[in-house]
Amino acid sequence: QVQVVESGGGLVQPGGSLRLSCAASGSIVNIYDMGWYRQAPGKQRELVAAITNGGSTNYADSVKGRFTISRDNAKHTVYLQMNSLKPEDTALYYCNGDIVSVYWTRNRYWGQGTQVTVSS
Repeated sequence: QVQVVESGGGLVQPGGSLRLSCAASGSIVNIYDMGWYRQAPGKQRELVAAITNGGSTNYADSVKGRFTISRDNAKHTVYLQMNSLKPEDTALYYCNGDIVSVYWTRNRYWGQGTQVTVSS
C-alpha cells in the first residue's frame, strides 16, 4: 500500500512564506516525478511545480521566481517553498507522485490536500 501525505499549509499574510511537505510511504520501489497542484474554489486543478527524480524542475508562470520545489529521494519527500505569497495563491494544494510499488505496479498517487490561505 502506498500513501502520500501533505503537511505545512495554513493562514499567512500577503508577502509571507510557507513551506509545504509531502511524504510518500509504503511499499515503494521507485518514485519518478513528483509535483504540487492546487485548486481554488470554482477553478480547475492546476500544476504549480514538478520535479523529476533527477532534479529537473518545471513551474507554472504564475509562481516562477516565488516558489521553489525540491525533493529528498532517500526520504521519498518533496517540498514546496512558497515566498512572496499573494491572495491569489489561496487554494487547496495537492501532492502527486508517479510511484512504482514493490508489486511492480506504477501509478500516480494523490494526497488529501493541504489548505493554503493568504489573507490579511
